[in-house]
Amino acid sequence: MTDYPTEPTMAVSDKTAREIFEDVRANPARARFGFGEKIAIVNVDPQQAYTRPDLFKTAYITDPRQIEHINEISKRARAKSLPVVWTHVAYMENAADAGVWGTRTDTPDSLQNIKSGSERNAFDDRLEIDPSVDAVYEKRMPSAFFETRLASFLTWHKVDTVIVTGGSTSGCVRATAVDSLSHGYRTIVPMECVADKHESYHFANLTDLQLKYADVVEVQEVYDWIEAYRG
Repeated sequence: MTDYPTEPTMAVSDKTAREIFEDVRANPARARFGFGEKIAIVNVDPQQAYTRPDLFKTAYITDPRQIEHINEISKRARAKSLPVVWTHVAYMENAADAGVWGTRTDTPDSLQNIKSGSERNAFDDRLEIDPSVDAVYEKRMPSAFFETRLASFLTWHKVDTVIVTGGSTSGCVRATAVDSLSHGYRTIVPMECVADKHESYHFANLTDLQLKYADVVEVQEVYDWIEAYRG
């Protein structure tokens, strides 16, 4: 008869999620994925429902310069003819395409209940989107890869590295980063460019991304890579 351990072996800590993240960053346990030959910027759901706490209780700010940084890395990438992608969540007027995820909504004028003309659905008006060259996709589930044209778009542009920005860190950013790795892409998350409702969710998921699925870096590293890129 096999004897199984009787005591829990899960690590515990009295540190905050932020402190654990800082420890992990300072003491990396694994090699980085690093940047490859060509990047794409994938900006996940920077729409008013998530970026404008002055308008919606569902919105959040982690770094006050998040939108500024998203605009800047997108502009620099665009100037080097590197792909820039924007996603936002939107559903049919009758929510017939919202799936089981949409059954959990309890928000008036929810994304799960209205599409056209919704202020929640609209991109933050501070964003600098160039629809003549940027790809803009609607999505209905957490990952920017799920039932969108993102994967084929990245394949066509011979991208091997995906830079993920947006929100939330624990939701659609994480789902996109995990799918990005699963599709074979080096995945980079610039920490100033992602946000969440609470710092515990934010930093716990940055820790998990750093340990498993992505390189979590300062946005300056992305600026520096784009500056050095010669195509």
